[in-house]
Amino acid sequence: MIETSTLLKSQVDSNWVDYNGHMNDAAYALVFSKAVDQLMIDIGLDEAAREKLSYTIYTLETHLCYLKEAHEGEMLNISLQLLDRDPKRLHVFFVMKNAAGEKIATSEQMLMGMNSEENRPVPFPEPIEEKIKELPQGLSEWPKEAGRKIGIRKKQ
Repeated sequence: MIETSTLLKSQVDSNWVDYNGHMNDAAYALVFSKAVDQLMIDIGLDEAAREKLSYTIYTLETHLCYLKEAHEGEMLNISLQLLDRDPKRLHVFFVMKNAAGEKIATSEQMLMGMNSEENRPVPFPEPIEEKIKELPQGLSEWPKEAGRKIGIRKKQ
């Protein structure tokens, strides 16, 4: 995958640590949700633009892979790769790394552009579309955590 710059930096809060002594699964989802918020800001959909354009982005589907534990106080760096897109949707892939650069979690998501007054999908407004074109794209290889399905493999 093409290396991307950091979209979001975060630190494991003590409230995110569970009874196992590491970051709770819901906290990973929270951090990836904050990454979506940052993505929206980066493509021009901050609070003022959402109000002015009557436009927002909804998350339709997400798939998280937990690869390593994160502990209290640990720094987290989240990057983004655009896997695919059409006029209304973004298929994105977030990678969470620790300060040592180790991949500790991934989140594959399908995002949908929405008219917030009519609560229905509509194409990205032109200024947003132009910023989306600047997102990191182009894969040398498909991320192994992307496109997976959940299931118990049966032995033959």
